[in-house]
Amino acid sequence: MKFGGPIDMLHGSLWDKVLAFTLPLVATALLQQLYNGADLTVLGQFVGKQAMAAVGNDIPVVGLFLSLLLGLSLGGNVVVAQLLGGGKYKEASKAVHTAFALSLIIGILLLVVGQVFAVPALHLLGVPEEILPEAELYMRIYFSGVPFVSLYNFQAALFRSRGEVTIPLAALFVASMLNIVLDLISVTVFDLGLAGVAGATVIANMTASGILFFALYKRNDVLSVRIKDLTFHKEHLKRMLSIGMPAGIQGMVFSVANLIIQTAINSLGPDAMAASAASFILEINVYVILMSFGQATTTFVGQNFGARQIHRCRQVTTLCMKMSVAVFVVMAAFVYVKGEAVLHIFTSDPAVIELGLIRIHYVVELEILNICMEVLSGAMRGYGFSLPPAIVTLIGICAVRIIWVYTVFTANPGFSVLMMIYPISWGITTVLLFALYRWYMHRLTGQLKGAAELKVYCSSVVKGLDDVL
Repeated sequence: MKFGGPIDMLHGSLWDKVLAFTLPLVATALLQQLYNGADLTVLGQFVGKQAMAAVGNDIPVVGLFLSLLLGLSLGGNVVVAQLLGGGKYKEASKAVHTAFALSLIIGILLLVVGQVFAVPALHLLGVPEEILPEAELYMRIYFSGVPFVSLYNFQAALFRSRGEVTIPLAALFVASMLNIVLDLISVTVFDLGLAGVAGATVIANMTASGILFFALYKRNDVLSVRIKDLTFHKEHLKRMLSIGMPAGIQGMVFSVANLIIQTAINSLGPDAMAASAASFILEINVYVILMSFGQATTTFVGQNFGARQIHRCRQVTTLCMKMSVAVFVVMAAFVYVKGEAVLHIFTSDPAVIELGLIRIHYVVELEILNICMEVLSGAMRGYGFSLPPAIVTLIGICAVRIIWVYTVFTANPGFSVLMMIYPISWGITTVLLFALYRWYMHRLTGQLKGAAELKVYCSSVVKGLDDVL
């Protein structure tokens, strides 16, 4: 297993290459969550439960916008990966510069949108008045650094498209360590409280994106970025948006549903809010590990589909599914045994811990249902088939959760009742996505067979004409 350089996704065995790609991706995803984890830990231990609850309310709103970023960056990942797989290096370079320019525009737009709609979003969530000022402060400071978050995610996607995952990991490691140090200094030395913690996160995001930009600028290959070459190449931009927007919508659907659930949580009081914020950190860390296998599937399928190696596309999809199941079993066992101990890191309040354990049992320990969703969606995005999975997710996740909150939960307003909808919605969506994947693969196989037969027929006609002439 080789770490560090580009991974050859088109030849040889797959399991070792998938591991070499996925393990740094997992570490990167965990480090990204360390931002929120560090913020919540420092606030919970040094500032108080109210500040912790404020950040917990911001997480779903921030996640809504970041989901769009991640989706659009996946569009860049797929387009560049397919071009590299097909050996179209000149076009791949154009796609790289298009993706970089897109990241700048999207980041600036989200900064403006976040500042304008921060307060209305918090009011829609029903955030209690005593928490609202701190929630607003954290969100406004965080969104001032969103352009750097956009740059990091797009640049990391460019590295992944070529099978390079250690550079984004290294950049994020430096940024995460810096974030922790600045969190502690801002609270314990300068007594800046929530504002200091938020500012530390912005500085860390600037650092991560700056490191990746320097790495891309210094390269002399297809991933090299030159400021003078930044422009939108229409064909590549259209392709990125056609893949990335549905993927972003799919992620935003989760976030919208989470916002609705967060509103319901807020109606249950500060203890439920703090408990949900603490257990969500554990939940999201399990999720991003599973999501890493979905991202690996997207990149491997993208390159191999570009090279028209459909058999390897199928193989990597199956392999990523098996690997993610094996990893989840280990994580679920850990969470079952150590879940309460993990919650004690964030808070010592018995009421908060009791409610946090309920969320862990219903959500974290049943996230195996998410595996099929992530891998199948990742595979279909790798083929460039992105819109239908987004629609299926809209139905299976968002619609089901909205109906549940406004019917079952309204009739029985309890924390356990609310948490039940997570595994229920995952199960429904998994079934729908599996049916969609089977249909798409059947159609794709038929198209490729028809194209091959047409090629053979045309070759025979040409050969016959040559014989006659």
